[in-house]
Amino acid sequence: MASAFNIYITGVGGQGIGFLAEAIARAADKAGLEVRGCDTHGLAQRGGAVASFVRIGEGCHSPLVREGDAHLVIALERCEALRAARDWLSPKGNLVWYDTSWQPLPVRLGEEAPIEAPEIEAICAALGAGHVRVPGGSLGDPRMQNCATLGAVARAGLIPGLDMGNYEEALADLMEGAVLAENLALLLGGC
Repeated sequence: MASAFNIYITGVGGQGIGFLAEAIARAADKAGLEVRGCDTHGLAQRGGAVASFVRIGEGCHSPLVREGDAHLVIALERCEALRAARDWLSPKGNLVWYDTSWQPLPVRLGEEAPIEAPEIEAICAALGAGHVRVPGGSLGDPRMQNCATLGAVARAGLIPGLDMGNYEEALADLMEGAVLAENLALLLGGC
């Protein structure tokens, strides 16, 4: 990989954004690639927006991704998918998003309409960006949304230089037993 591949990961506190970033970073390391990453912390305790940055490739001296420069945006929530696609996704990049909604207060109060899939798809179309929607609601354990979304990224081959074996090794570093088996099944076969 000649230059850095920039990834912006976002969602709502408690969805496992940091875990998802760590899994991708470890997969890149298993593939022998240079990798840098950093997470935001603190808002997870309040259910607020959380983001992680991962940069893979030669010459990655900083983990931070500039707005509009993410080759891949991964979002674990619809509002954050819309915001991240609008602000972080580079033209012709890719967005992978888990279709669930943690409605912000203005939506719950009836002051704003909830975000729907066509709004997200329209932003991607305007950027010439690809998008993959991971259907929400079919998981027995909502804590596995991050691995379901990682599986969509892996199966689509959206991160250059990584193969399914790299992702499997990364997950094996981070979990074991029945939890690992369940998450590997999501990685390999989807929701």
